[in-house]
Amino acid sequence: MELLSQFSSIIGTGFLTLMDFIGLNADLMDRYGLRFLDGVWVTVKLVALSMLFGAMLALPLAIARVEGGKVTSRLAFGYSYFFRGTPLLAQTFLIYYGAGQFREFFTDIGLWWFFRDAFNCAIFTFTLNTAAYQAEILRGGIESLPVGQTEGAKSLGMTPYQTYRKVILPQAIAVGLRPLGNELVLMIKASSIASVITVYDLMGVTRLAFSRSYDMEVYLWAAALYLIMVEGVRRVWDVLERRLNRHLILSH
Repeated sequence: MELLSQFSSIIGTGFLTLMDFIGLNADLMDRYGLRFLDGVWVTVKLVALSMLFGAMLALPLAIARVEGGKVTSRLAFGYSYFFRGTPLLAQTFLIYYGAGQFREFFTDIGLWWFFRDAFNCAIFTFTLNTAAYQAEILRGGIESLPVGQTEGAKSLGMTPYQTYRKVILPQAIAVGLRPLGNELVLMIKASSIASVITVYDLMGVTRLAFSRSYDMEVYLWAAALYLIMVEGVRRVWDVLERRLNRHLILSH
């Protein structure tokens, strides 16, 4: 254990020396490095949960747009139009500060515990926002499929539920995989908005570190960490797209 401690100390000293050599503020990293990692973790949770819940909401919205009647289709379109046509920052303020105007109502129905937490409000807002975009991506994927796919499923005796689960949705998701990846990247970058409502995500920690140090270097760290996350998603998405769409590659 003592040898391991000495080795860790040597590595840490060497890392700080390297930072000094390339012109980075080693003392700043020593003070806020772990907080930046915590901020990255909060950002990952925020984006992952928002995308997951957004996908769950996007599915019925997309089906309503394609299969719904006149009223249902228009309601789904209105939802999508509002959340895609207004700034995410305004939506975040509307829910975070607006919920406080209805505190008694939310307390009566037992939901104030949710809306009083800034992190919950951020997830709720981002979910509603990304659901609108994901719904339009799925709708486009569904409508791009040949009519024969549905007709073939009916000829095999499949129910509408089976047709969507086994035939339509897998293909629609494969078609929309690239724009879904773009939406994920956009959500990673847009998640920085959560910092304005006191969520200590990556940007929230960056603002805190700058307010105490007045060193612009912390924003370079934030930019580098966002870039790493985006590049990681891009690489994973490329592999995922190649595997799910390998039948299309083989057909060319």
